[in-house]
Amino acid sequence: MNTFSSGLTTVVFDLGGVLIDWNPRYVYRALGGDDATIEHFLQHVATPEWNGQMDAGRPFAQAVEERIEAFPDHAEWLRLYHTRWEDMLGGPIEGTVEILRALHEQGTPLYALTNWSAETFPRARALYDFLGLFRGIVVSGEVRKIKPDPAIFAHLTSDFGIQPSQSVFIDDNRDNVEVARRLGFHALHFTDPETLRADLRAAGLL
Repeated sequence: MNTFSSGLTTVVFDLGGVLIDWNPRYVYRALGGDDATIEHFLQHVATPEWNGQMDAGRPFAQAVEERIEAFPDHAEWLRLYHTRWEDMLGGPIEGTVEILRALHEQGTPLYALTNWSAETFPRARALYDFLGLFRGIVVSGEVRKIKPDPAIFAHLTSDFGIQPSQSVFIDDNRDNVEVARRLGFHALHFTDPETLRADLRAAGLL
């Protein structure tokens, strides 16, 4: 458990993997793909680095067609990465959403910093009403910077006047957490809602 100094006022959430379950495996499993085939596809074809290009603002159509040129045997699955994007969402991570709502009810300033395509994020806004609880959201695809680049954190602090020393940052990616710490945030590595709730209580925020 993390114990923080006094003076924390603000909470910044990552979205995917913290508040929203996103996993491309849902689509390929539904199509009958076996685990070995799916893992090979996600590690060598639709790689995290390739996905990061869309998160950084590259158009899906351009990225998909270029990848198909390199991997023509995977054309169908690559196109589904875009056309079936919504089916990769597993829904809200309810325990974390409950924490978010509790923080909102007590008046805690809430913000989000997410690696997400600018093309698909508007649909997420329509699907999940709790995204309306944030006072501001920085979307990587809109600012064309992705975590853990410190430049995207600069968007967060400058756009919304956030003071890192007064803010808790929550993310499921350790690299993002480490960068946030170096930038002065009180950063938490998210593993599950129960641990997060305990850490926020220790910080005096719940």
